[in-house]
Amino acid sequence: MIPNCYRFIFLRYYCDVSFIFSANLLMPAINLSIFKNKHFLALIGNGIISVFSVVNMSLIYRSLDKVQVGSWFFFLTVLALADAIRNGFLGTATIKFYAGQTLERAQEVLGSVWFLASAISISLACISASFIPFSGYFTNVGALTAIHWFGLTFLSSLPYTVTFWILVADERYTPILWLRMVNSGSMILIVSILTYYDTMSLNKLLLYNFLTNCLTSFVCTLFGYTKQSTFFKRTLVCIKELANFGKFSLATNLSSNLLSSADTFILNLFVGPEAVAIYNLPLRLLEIIEIPLRSFIGTGMSGMAIAYNRKDMGHVAYIFKKYSGMLTWAFIPVFIGVLFFADFAIGLIGGGKYIHTEAPNIYRLFMFMAIFYPIDRFNGVTLDIIHQPKMNFYKVLVMLAACVITDFGGMYISKAFTGAYSIYGVALASPFTLLAGILMGSIALRKHIPYSFREIFSVGFQEGMLLLKSKWPQSNKNAG
Repeated sequence: MIPNCYRFIFLRYYCDVSFIFSANLLMPAINLSIFKNKHFLALIGNGIISVFSVVNMSLIYRSLDKVQVGSWFFFLTVLALADAIRNGFLGTATIKFYAGQTLERAQEVLGSVWFLASAISISLACISASFIPFSGYFTNVGALTAIHWFGLTFLSSLPYTVTFWILVADERYTPILWLRMVNSGSMILIVSILTYYDTMSLNKLLLYNFLTNCLTSFVCTLFGYTKQSTFFKRTLVCIKELANFGKFSLATNLSSNLLSSADTFILNLFVGPEAVAIYNLPLRLLEIIEIPLRSFIGTGMSGMAIAYNRKDMGHVAYIFKKYSGMLTWAFIPVFIGVLFFADFAIGLIGGGKYIHTEAPNIYRLFMFMAIFYPIDRFNGVTLDIIHQPKMNFYKVLVMLAACVITDFGGMYISKAFTGAYSIYGVALASPFTLLAGILMGSIALRKHIPYSFREIFSVGFQEGMLLLKSKWPQSNKNAG
């Protein structure tokens, strides 16, 4: 008899394997050379991490109580925000200034990257540590968890993070895949063992998360991927060069992360970790639409970039309408399925204790919003492709402002009607954030590419029908 907490693992594995094999219906015959393709390796890496993440989440939800789960996800949100600062400041800059350079220049860049990455990591860790003497004044479990564990965890991921930037710049996706498996695989193994023997606790989860980061960083160092010896090859000129470039990418990256984490911070502030646990469960289940959305965005970006470089704005508009429209139509039946089976999905991953919470209804709301995600995402991607990143940044800022304002408004309105702050106050404010993004993105994009929402639905429907009828029409090979 399979323990209940493990049934989801087998179901998730079966679904993902089925999805991979069914994808063969949408592509020509493949040969073994695809396994050496960098894009395929990158996709496989993302897919493996996605599977590990969902399975890991299911085990955590089933083995910890709501307060501990909420504290864990609040901690991860704080960690992700700090990583957005480090990665936003140096991730793109490392790839841009290091890739394809001479040995001397490459060492100078990596040494400067190591200096800045270390400075950022130590500074944020010290800020976190400065709160420890005052931890007695905090009663929120999520805040206390972040205060005590953030510094060590963030520092432990430094070598692994810099290694990841270097390997991406070198286009060495096989080591990236293995390192991701070391990091995520060891974590899910530990969580599975703790869950099986019913010895899971929040502190153990935090400790082993820190240790798996240390293990991955050690492996990176052992195989010479970190190139930390270049630290002494840094120059002040290169440090300033990286900093001047990084400040622009930091703004967009940090704003995007704040947009995705604002709900968690506000819920933790007004309601507490238990609400964070309930709210994050349907958020994590959105992975069902994130995988195809990311895949279509990757394909669409390359097609639009080629068309834009050829100064064919008409084809850029066509690809934008094609992919955003096809995905919009594809997500409608997914929403209908979730409408009827949201309780089952929530219970499958989180366990029975979450079925009678707000989670199923919030999942239904999020999946309805997900129908319009493709239009919003492709608006932003297309603005970047046509060299309008500033407008995309403004779009994110507008969404962030709408998110914060409507979240606070929703919380106070919910208290006025029910006498207490409610998770629904934040959830029902989310559509306004999406609407603000779609409107802002559409206004900005229409200045360069004329289109209508009717055209998006029409082109998307036609292309979707062609795809279903012929599996992979030859005429579409050059369509982006």
